[in-house]
Amino acid sequence: MDDKESIRVGAAVRRRRRSLGLTLAAVASRSGLSVPFLSQIENERARPSARSLDRVADALETTTARLCAAADSARAVEVVRAGAGDGVRRVVRGRHQLSALEFTGEIDLGREFQHRNDEVMYVVDGAAEVEAEGQAYRLERGDTLFLSGGVRHRWRATVPGTRLLLVAVAEHVDATNDPRR
Repeated sequence: MDDKESIRVGAAVRRRRRSLGLTLAAVASRSGLSVPFLSQIENERARPSARSLDRVADALETTTARLCAAADSARAVEVVRAGAGDGVRRVVRGRHQLSALEFTGEIDLGREFQHRNDEVMYVVDGAAEVEAEGQAYRLERGDTLFLSGGVRHRWRATVPGTRLLLVAVAEHVDATNDPRR
C-alpha cells in the first residue's frame, strides 16, 4: 500500500464504523488498538501498518481490500465552473467533509443560523454585515470571519454585487469538540 492509499483510508474507516453504529471505543476493543490511534487514522493523521489495518478491517466486519477500495472510490478531483447571475452556488458538490457555497448579489437571508461545526466567511467582492453573538461586524473585500461551531449568527450583503464565500465543515461530519468522547 502506498502512502496515498494509507492516508486516504481514514475516511473509509470512519464511514464503515458509522454505518455499523460503532463508537471508536467499540472498534478499539474489537481491534486491540487504542482509541487515540484509531482517531488519528480516521482523521488521516496516522498511517496504519498493514497489520493494524487488518485488525481495523476485522473489527469493522470487512476486509482490508474493501476498505482500500472504498478509500479509492472516495478520491475525487472535480471542477465546478463559475455560474452566471445572482444567487447561491455550491462550490463543492456531494457529501464531503468540506462544504462551500458562494453567495452572489444583494442577499439578505433574513434569519439566524447556528451550525454545529466551524465555518469561515470570506468576502470575495463587495461588503457584508454579520451579526454574531450579539455583535455586528462589517466585512469588506478580502476580509474573513471565523465562526466556531455553535455560534448564532446572521448576515446580509450590504453592497450590490457582493460575492461571499462560505466554507464550513459539513454538517454530516461530527467535527465538534466533545470532551465526553
